[in-house]
Parts: sequence; structure tokens; C-alpha cells
Amino acid sequence: MKTWKMRRNCALSPGQLLKFYLALVCLSAMVATGFLLAGVKIILIFTAIEIAAVTIGFLVYCRHALDFEAIEINGTSLVVRKFIAYKETVIEFNTRWVRLPQPQENAKVFCIEQTGQSVELGQFIRREQFKDLIAQLRPYLG
Repeated sequence: MKTWKMRRNCALSPGQLLKFYLALVCLSAMVATGFLLAGVKIILIFTAIEIAAVTIGFLVYCRHALDFEAIEINGTSLVVRKFIAYKETVIEFNTRWVRLPQPQENAKVFCIEQTGQSVELGQFIRREQFKDLIAQLRPYLG
């Protein structure tokens, strides 16, 4: 079995992001407490808005941090797995009937096609890497 896995390039893992988020919330709460003790009660509203905005941003980041695309070839079976925003799509092709058209010059993705089915891949790799990946796939296709 041969496997190619393409992942999103994320700076922080979900665990690291959670630690950073908790540190940020604690820092905001400490600053808000200082201002609250000084008599500025309006700080609670601004702190709540700040924490809500940061929470929404981090949830969006976490939703896509684990995204990947994978191609698995086992005998005459080519399986494409796409995991985008916690939704997994699995498409199976027969290696004897699969076509790999050359991507356009400015294409952001490339296609794997079979009669009636097509899947776009490569959103997590650079355009320069398309040719290498396609060249690695071609010997397995019939």
C-alpha cells in the first residue's frame, strides 16, 4: 500500500492553542480585575466582548487545524480521503480507469477523474509540488 498525505500548515496544534487561549483569558481577567478594583465597572463589558471575539476566532482556527487530504493506493484500488472542517469524504477509484489530467498553469488544485466521478486535490500543497505528486502517482495507474 502506498500513501500520500497532504496537511494544512498550522503553527499551533489544538492542544497548544488551548493552552495559549487559557493564558490569554487569564491575562484578560487579571487586567479586568485590576480596573474593576479601581472602580471602572464598564471594563466587564469590554472584557466579555474581547474574550468572545478571541473565542470565535480560535474556534474557526481549530475547525480547520486538522484538515488533510490523503491518497492511498492498494492494488487496483485508489482511495481519496478528504477531511475538511470535521467532514470526511472518501471516494474510491479503480486505478485502471483513473485519469490524471495535467493541471492548468495557474491552477490551485488538480483533479483525479474516473467516469462519472471527479475529485479536486492539492489545496494544501504548493503548485510546484503538483508535478512531483502526479509523477509519483502515474506509475500506479493503469
